[in-house]
Amino acid sequence: MIREELSLAALGRGLHDITASLQAVVSRAGRDVGLCHAFVQHTSASLLIQENADPDVLADLSDWFERAVPDGDPRYRHDAEGRDDMPAHIRAALTQPALTIPIAEGRLALGTWQGVYLFEHRLGPRARQILVTIHG
Repeated sequence: MIREELSLAALGRGLHDITASLQAVVSRAGRDVGLCHAFVQHTSASLLIQENADPDVLADLSDWFERAVPDGDPRYRHDAEGRDDMPAHIRAALTQPALTIPIAEGRLALGTWQGVYLFEHRLGPRARQILVTIHG
């Protein structure tokens, strides 16, 4: 088992492709077969596997979350860090903090049109850490 922490630069709200960063950890691990487990160590960001070919998919997904969980809703009690604070926690609860991806022939065994994304739910840029564990 190998564990590595990825530190991502400050990113604003949206879906940020981290596939290459995860693949780099897999390559350094030198495993032909196994599992790559990624866990974002935050409560206002999440991880998703999503289409990487048409950017409209990512835009539509972001737009849906904007409509479903709006910033500044007066019904939210928690707003300690601003109007996007509670919506970020709700968006993270609707998605997931962790993913497990098979490794085959030393590569992430993603489908043809799949990429791995950090889904940042806060408006302002935040540095994020992802704990990556390689099994196998």
